[in-house]
Amino acid sequence: MPVIRMEVEIDAPQQICFDLARSIDSHMESTARTREKAIGGVTSGLIRLGESVTWEAVHFGVKQRLTAKITEMEEPWFFVDEMVQGAFKRFYHKHEFIPLGEKKTRMIDTFDYTSPLGVLGKLADVLILERYMRRFLLERNLYLKEKAERQARGCGE
Repeated sequence: MPVIRMEVEIDAPQQICFDLARSIDSHMESTARTREKAIGGVTSGLIRLGESVTWEAVHFGVKQRLTAKITEMEEPWFFVDEMVQGAFKRFYHKHEFIPLGEKKTRMIDTFDYTSPLGVLGKLADVLILERYMRRFLLERNLYLKEKAERQARGCGE
């Protein structure tokens, strides 16, 4: 059960960071490399507590679908999405937003997951999956940082 934890400091207010992180549109923009798109549930705008989204993406050359639901949310402090259906055995993904003054936020991203296939899944974690997921989350977080900082400067979305 790998747990990937990342922290990013963003020169933008907490609310901007919180909203961009739960924006379906920003998620699709940040994951263009894997052609991720929302195909069910909430497919655009801001996802809210109790709502779900079904994503379709290409990972490892295979088109996959994954449905995640927002199971916890305290605006603008944190939200949690959990897999309802998909390739993982399970995942719990917490997004936290800690204000560091009026115009700076620490975004903490904790992705706790279990791969399918028992021992084979654990081997896949060591060899490929954990590194792949770390890179995927880092790319997304850096995209959100750049977009939030642009928005905070008044340079559009």
